[in-house]
Amino acid sequence: MNTKKKILDVEEVIRKRRAIRWFKPDPIPDEILCRILEAGRLAPSSKNSQPWHFIVIRNKDTLKELAKCTYTGDFLPDAPVAIAVVLENAKLESDAARAIQNMILVAWKYGIGTCWITNFWDKAKKIIGVPMTGNFKLVTVLPFGFIPEEEKPRGKKKRKPLLAIAHEEKFGNPLSFHCK
Repeated sequence: MNTKKKILDVEEVIRKRRAIRWFKPDPIPDEILCRILEAGRLAPSSKNSQPWHFIVIRNKDTLKELAKCTYTGDFLPDAPVAIAVVLENAKLESDAARAIQNMILVAWKYGIGTCWITNFWDKAKKIIGVPMTGNFKLVTVLPFGFIPEEEKPRGKKKRKPLLAIAHEEKFGNPLSFHCK
């Protein structure tokens, strides 16, 4: 694949990744979209159940309708593409989280941002043809787009210090080793 963007290593991606709600209108090349989907497909799952389905959505009218099915996704139609993540017969909803995180990290590697949108109403499932049985759950619709220059992160993420959240052997015991 011939890309002009610098490809980042995984730790750098994790350090720099942010939720992005504004996107360049440029289409995402199919080859990169395939890599994002493949990252989701390769995620680990409980007992290798692989309970996910990914629906690629480019139609602006569909994205507008989906945006009306949640309180948190008004920016969804601004993305050139979105991927709906649906679980089927999932034992653990965390399986979806694993696949979604993989897709988010691979997208970021190529300068593509997203934001995990939640709490879609059942109408959203109807819009994208997800069966309405109890076995299917729409977890998210992830909007993907290239990150505008003004949205690129600067500085450090605001996170609790590692020593405030990492313990050794028992809760409350400080680490006996030093992390940078």
